[in-house]
Amino acid sequence: MKSAYERALEKMNAESGPLRKLTDAQRERIAEIDRKYDGLVAEERLGLDTKLNAAASPAEVATIQENVGAEIRRLEEKREAEKEAVWDE
Repeated sequence: MKSAYERALEKMNAESGPLRKLTDAQRERIAEIDRKYDGLVAEERLGLDTKLNAAASPAEVATIQENVGAEIRRLEEKREAEKEAVWDE
């Protein structure tokens, strides 16, 4: 008799295919990508404080927050695309 875990794995494999495995080199490249984008996102967040302190109006604050948020989302999308490229090798 199969355990619930085994049945869940079978269902997952049937829906999405078997699990992909990474080589050590691929794991290191993904870690490098994460470090790179963690730094870029941190720079954006640090810059946000500086920009907010220089803002003259609440409307300007909102615009700055939206722009920084959009830039962080763009960076996260690039991160995921680069990681997916490593997975697809």
